[in-house]
Amino acid sequence: MWVLSLIDSILFVVVAVSAGYLFVFAFFSLWNPREKYPRTRKKYRFVVLVPAYKEDRVIERTVASLLAQDYPEECLDVVVISDRMSDAVNERLAQQPVTLLKPVFEQSSKARALNFAVDYLEKGAAGKECGYDVAVVLDSDNLVDPQFIRDMADAYDMDMKAIQAHRVAKNRNTSTAVLDAVSEEINNSIFRKGHVNTGLSSALIGSGMAFDYKWFVRNIKLVSTAGEDKELEVLLLKQGIFIDYLNDTFVYDEKVAQPAVFYKQRRRWLAAQFGVLFNSLKEFPGALFSGNIDYADKLFQWMMLPRVLLLGLCGMMSLLVPFVAPGWAVKWWILLLVLLFTLSFAIPDYLVDKSFKKAISHAPLLGIMMFINLFRLRGVNKKFIHTEKKVA
Repeated sequence: MWVLSLIDSILFVVVAVSAGYLFVFAFFSLWNPREKYPRTRKKYRFVVLVPAYKEDRVIERTVASLLAQDYPEECLDVVVISDRMSDAVNERLAQQPVTLLKPVFEQSSKARALNFAVDYLEKGAAGKECGYDVAVVLDSDNLVDPQFIRDMADAYDMDMKAIQAHRVAKNRNTSTAVLDAVSEEINNSIFRKGHVNTGLSSALIGSGMAFDYKWFVRNIKLVSTAGEDKELEVLLLKQGIFIDYLNDTFVYDEKVAQPAVFYKQRRRWLAAQFGVLFNSLKEFPGALFSGNIDYADKLFQWMMLPRVLLLGLCGMMSLLVPFVAPGWAVKWWILLLVLLFTLSFAIPDYLVDKSFKKAISHAPLLGIMMFINLFRLRGVNKKFIHTEKKVA
């Protein structure tokens, strides 16, 4: 019996620590961050980098939203890195006021596309350094509001060198897409809004990101895996650069509509997370004792199991433990309530509708898929796994 008691205690501590962490930041996300930054009169030069791998169906809408920005045209350049898109789409893009690059990679990746674009800008036709102030990274399916670049300029004017916008779903057309949208908003609440409200850096998300251009040029060369956003986070936090979060500046992102695509996407994300964690974990004690709380927090964050697995494990223990030792079950019931309160804090009201209630029944399937993913991560971080986008 003592063996079962030990296993129960170990599992409880693991889940309780993670649940407590999530609860604290979900609670702090209930308050809105500071007011929007004041409008700057300075006209900073922006370059928006849009890697596009076989994104024929969505890229033109993304470009159109960027060309509709309420920002001086002479201060905004759009660069599309067209990787294996059709000649017809490339021809139409070439007629737009954008810079169209068509690299040929032996093995495609977002990191390679971004590095190719930076090399072109720095050593390309002009043969000299360009005078950009800010580099923005968007995915090929993202749409942005007309004031997007202005909001980024306002934050940059307040000396913010790394900025993450609020990415939300532009589609909720299937149960999988609904759950994907909910998951993203939970991440926004806990790892972005909640963190910034407590004085810690926001997490990056892979798109809707802006960086000081000179910093980006120096550091993107160090990025090589499928988890480029996590690598950039490590570089920023090791250098003591705060990552701001613009809660009211939206990027509309295509959510995956099918479980099979969700499985592939999460497999890539998990592999990236654990890959970067494995390479950086040895730095956790040094970050903690040197006072770099931002970096230590990030590493701890990556050590935790995915939320859906925490919730599944807690629910399973709440149901099974009473049959073994009823006295052990109380703590699991309390912990399950903590996790449920955490989710209620983190999920915005607008997402709690009929579609969400219908989609809940699909959550166990996605949880099982996430669990299976934990055993299929080897080598994934070095591969490029494409998530196909469709017009919403």
